[in-house]
Amino acid sequence: MLARSPLAASMSDLFWRRPRVLLAILLLPPLLWLGVVYVGSLLALLIQSFFSIDEFTGLIKYEFTLKTYGELLRPANFDIILRTTLMAAAVTIASVIVAFPIAFYAARYARGRMKAFFYLAVMLPLWSSYLVKVYAWKMILAKEGILTWAVDGIGASAVLNAILSLPVIGGNSLSVSYIGTFLVFLYVWLPYMILPLQASLERVPVNLLEASDDLGATRRQTLRHVILPLALPGMIAGSIFTFSLTLGDYIIPQIVGSSRNFIGQAVYAHQGTAGNIPLAAAFAVVPIVIMGFYLWMAKRRGAFDAL
Repeated sequence: MLARSPLAASMSDLFWRRPRVLLAILLLPPLLWLGVVYVGSLLALLIQSFFSIDEFTGLIKYEFTLKTYGELLRPANFDIILRTTLMAAAVTIASVIVAFPIAFYAARYARGRMKAFFYLAVMLPLWSSYLVKVYAWKMILAKEGILTWAVDGIGASAVLNAILSLPVIGGNSLSVSYIGTFLVFLYVWLPYMILPLQASLERVPVNLLEASDDLGATRRQTLRHVILPLALPGMIAGSIFTFSLTLGDYIIPQIVGSSRNFIGQAVYAHQGTAGNIPLAAAFAVVPIVIMGFYLWMAKRRGAFDAL
C-alpha cells in the first residue's frame, strides 16, 4: 500500500471534516465561468441598452438614457415585438395541442419496444442538423414543393389558395407566409414539449384515474379535473422551451416566412448593417424581460418539478 504524503493526508482530513469546503472548490470553476461568460455578457448587453446613437454623427453616446427603450415603442419596432410574441404564443399553444395525445399515449399505453420507438421518433429529429431541417421545410412548403403537389393530387388546391389568400398570415406560397413560419417552428420545437409533458403524465397515479372512474366520472371529466391539473407542470415546463426558443429564434424567420422582421432579425440588423448597437441591445433585452416574467409565473405553478 502506497503511503500518502502529509499534504494529501491533511487535505483529505480537511475535506472529510468539512464537506462544504470540497463542494465550494468543485463548484467554483463552473460558477466563475457562468458569472463571467453568461452573467457578464448579459450585464454588458444591459448596459449597452442604456446608451443611445447620435442622430448626426451616428456614433454611440455613452450617457445614461432611456431614449433607446422609448424607440421600442415606435410603431415599426413595437410591431416586431408584438409579432414575435404572438408567434411564440401560437407555437406554444399548438405544441400543447399536438404533443398531449402523443405524450399521453406514450405515458399510459406504450410498453417495451413501442416505448423505445416513441423515444427514438421524438429524439431523432433533434439529432439532425438544424439548418438542414429548416431548408428541407422550405423546399416542402415551396410553391413547387411536395406539399403543394400532394394538395393538388387530392383536389384541395382551392382550399390551399383560400388559406394563402388570408390577410397578414397568407402569401404567394406557404414558404413565404406566416403559416409556413408557424409550421416550421412547430415542427422544430415540438420535441421540447412532448418530453416534459410525457414525464409529467407518467407521474399521474393510476389509482386516481381508477377512483375517478369508480365515482362515475366520464372520460372527459377525468381528463379535465384529474389529468390536466396534474399534467399542467409538464405543460408549463415544455412551454418554457417552445416559447423562449421561438421568441429568440433568428434563422427560421430568415429562411421561411415573409419579409417582416422578428426580434432576432431586428437584433442582427441593428448591430450589423445599421450599426445601432444600443437599439439592438434594447431589442435583445425584450425576450429576457418576457421570459423572466414567464419563468416567475412557471415557478409558482411548480413547472420546474417536471423538468
